[in-house]
Amino acid sequence: MTENRAGSAAKDPDDWTTGDEPMTGAQKSYLQTLAQEAGEQPPPDDMSKADASKRIDELQERTGRGR
Repeated sequence: MTENRAGSAAKDPDDWTTGDEPMTGAQKSYLQTLAQEAGEQPPPDDMSKADASKRIDELQERTGRGR
């Protein structure tokens, strides 16, 4: 387990039982917003939930939304 920015324990996305499922609509929408703010291409449609979560964390750090 890792600690998220709020300090509570969070399970690593690679360990999620549903991590291989397609990303949710909310993840896709938020990733599109973050990618646009970061000047990057939107995520591919076939991204998994786990990969989307990790990418959200990366882009939040780059855009300052992760504070």
